[in-house]
Amino acid sequence: MGTGIIGGGIGGLTAALALIRKGFEVTVFEQASVLAEVGAGLQLSPNGVRVLCALGLEQALREICFEPEGKEIRLWNTGDTWKLFDLGVESSARYGFPYVTVHRNDLHQILVKAVEAASPGAIRLDHRFHQVEQDSGKVTLAFEGQPSAKFDVVIGADGVHSKARELLFGAGPAKFTGIVAWRGVIPVELLPERLTRPIGTNWVGPGGHVIHYPIRRGELINFTSVIERQDWTTESWMSAGTNQEYHDDYPGWHEDVHAYIAAIPQPFKWALIARPPMQEWVNGRVALLGDACHPSLPFLAQGAVMALEDACILARAFEEFDTIDEALDHYQKARIPRTTRAVMGAYANTERFHNPTLADPRNAQAYVDEQWAADKVVERYEWLFRYDATSVSLTEPEAMV
Repeated sequence: MGTGIIGGGIGGLTAALALIRKGFEVTVFEQASVLAEVGAGLQLSPNGVRVLCALGLEQALREICFEPEGKEIRLWNTGDTWKLFDLGVESSARYGFPYVTVHRNDLHQILVKAVEAASPGAIRLDHRFHQVEQDSGKVTLAFEGQPSAKFDVVIGADGVHSKARELLFGAGPAKFTGIVAWRGVIPVELLPERLTRPIGTNWVGPGGHVIHYPIRRGELINFTSVIERQDWTTESWMSAGTNQEYHDDYPGWHEDVHAYIAAIPQPFKWALIARPPMQEWVNGRVALLGDACHPSLPFLAQGAVMALEDACILARAFEEFDTIDEALDHYQKARIPRTTRAVMGAYANTERFHNPTLADPRNAQAYVDEQWAADKVVERYEWLFRYDATSVSLTEPEAMV
């Protein structure tokens, strides 16, 4: 079975590696001329780490990741702190795999090297996909300025602005959320020691929140935040902002927040655009994967992890079922309920993290106690972390509850 994958990002490369490991012939087409992922940090919960380990990447991952000791909630203006849950040793004991943080580019390079080692030449750069045709059980991909290519099956893993989705399913609705995100990566030597603790922190406040955690073996701090504002609607991750504009978006926030902002060498901003999760991912012999079919707001730390799970399930489906059509059908049926639930969980966290109740410290204690009570944390995360994409049934899909 010849498989073409559109997109050489984390989802596309993981799918390629998973398929190659099972003996399938794969070609990955990437529009960029150099495989260098942009971005900053990623949180990889145990359900995602499990997939990477199953692909033989455990040692490579440990060499580039950071394993936080825990997570905490802090109040936007007073800095009051509440422990959320332990990670580190507890995650491995509870779920079988650690909860780690990584620089996106580090993870990307691990996947590039693994795919190239498993199948030299499988990744084709400078291939900007622009058309697809299906005929007689074959899929033909056309590229700008490059020869076309024909496959038995094609996977569209070309991200939130997916051309494959647009051609086969329509662009779909997209709506500005009224939320702008900021990001920056800070070398730890630019920060005082008290701001480099080995934990993940989530600051919550009225109309915005802030998340930061160590990455790259603890050498960097990933700093990401969002704020409700209406005057910036550009979705690109590469739109540079200024530190002063960043400060101005967080008036009254704790001095620690502003200390991080001041230390960012170059902050970037982008508008958060909401797209409803698709309920159909397959068109003939073409299927979508990752952000191409279930883009999520970044409020549950599961976007990349869902793509890792997709890739694992897709490869298993091709191995377990007799025909391509059966495999694609079981793939989407196994994944749509779970990814939809994850997308909706991220939406729910918007209101939880930005609640107006947090404006008054006198009310914040009760609000945090209620929203981050142990039973509610378990309800929000346990179903995510315990999922095993390497063994979950593909004939009895997980129900969305």
